[in-house]
Amino acid sequence: MTVRIVLADDHAIVREGLKRIVADVTDFQVVGEAADGTEAMRAVRELDFDVLVLDLSMPGRSGMELIKLAKAEKPKLRILVLSMHQEMQYAVRAIKSGASGYLTKESAPAQLEQAIRKISGGGAYISAEVAEQLALGAMPGGSESLPHESLSDREFEVFRLLVAGDAVSDIAAKLNLSVKTVSTHKANLMQKLGLANSTELVRYAIKHGLADPV
Repeated sequence: MTVRIVLADDHAIVREGLKRIVADVTDFQVVGEAADGTEAMRAVRELDFDVLVLDLSMPGRSGMELIKLAKAEKPKLRILVLSMHQEMQYAVRAIKSGASGYLTKESAPAQLEQAIRKISGGGAYISAEVAEQLALGAMPGGSESLPHESLSDREFEVFRLLVAGDAVSDIAAKLNLSVKTVSTHKANLMQKLGLANSTELVRYAIKHGLADPV
């Protein structure tokens, strides 16, 4: 049985690399590509496929939002998240949003086939550390959480873009929100993290491995 795959990443060179990996697997077939969130959702609605390989940091809708929208549109769709982030918080949020697996781009060349095969068969592809974190989070009085773990998915996305150096107006345009709404999210997340300014925000992100690699 052929596993039909859609690749969603805003970098054409990354999609080409992924296609080459998939092309070497006889029962895998790439049936579509997407360069942003809008194209990804169009593929979900219009194409017949089994696995969506989704970059967590594409332009437009946030990665977490895309996962939820795609699952709402196709509940049986299996989603493998690709991310540049090693930090476990990204993986935990992606799985909680509905993804079936999480893979860093660094490990993708070696693990992509195994990950797609695992999730297309109904399993989950996550590290032991992420599985433990998810289990602890489900337990009453689970492990002590860090301040950024209390952020909503939208606040976390605004946090990530602020750390990347985006202005509030830029974030509003990227996420299709009003400037006022983004400003409110910024104020709320700064309060939750106990931070006073952008410098402290960046320091916090670096300390906890939440800043995008340069």
